Amino acid sequence: MAEEKDTTEDIENAKQAEDEEDAPEAEGAEEGAEGETQEEAEAQPKEKKKKKVVRRRKTKRERENALTAAVRLAVESGKVEFGARTAVASGIEGNAKLFVVAANTPADIRAKVEGYAKKSKIPVIEYDGSTMELGSVCGKPFSVSVVSVYEEGTSNILELAKKK
Repeated sequence: MAEEKDTTEDIENAKQAEDEEDAPEAEGAEEGAEGETQEEAEAQPKEKKKKKVVRRRKTKRERENALTAAVRLAVESGKVEFGARTAVASGIEGNAKLFVVAANTPADIRAKVEGYAKKSKIPVIEYDGSTMELGSVCGKPFSVSVVSVYEEGTSNILELAKKK
């Protein structure tokens, strides 16, 4: 019981200290308002209003790139695999529905993936960003050169492939 009393007394003391700190500021504001003209008194309260939180606007690239959102959604809700070796293997077997290749993927890897994709009639989409950007879109802490999509989940990534 003695501990509970100490705790409640501490809380009450802290509240009183906060009230005392707030009181001089309010009194000073009232005193300053008396000596000023009416226009200055009206301008002063406007300055003390709290600023609203400004949300960061999406950049032009974030708004326009539907492929980024589709890839992220496919990774979260569908079945995908990462890497050039798995892409080549699934291209040979023909069981993937789509390949997403980063813009700076090495030419030999890109040629292999596109060659097997063409033979298996699998569409290939080029992602405008680098391999590191594609990895971050997929939520991975490493670079991803090729994303093989087996099931799109709730994303519209296959519709984007048909448009291109």
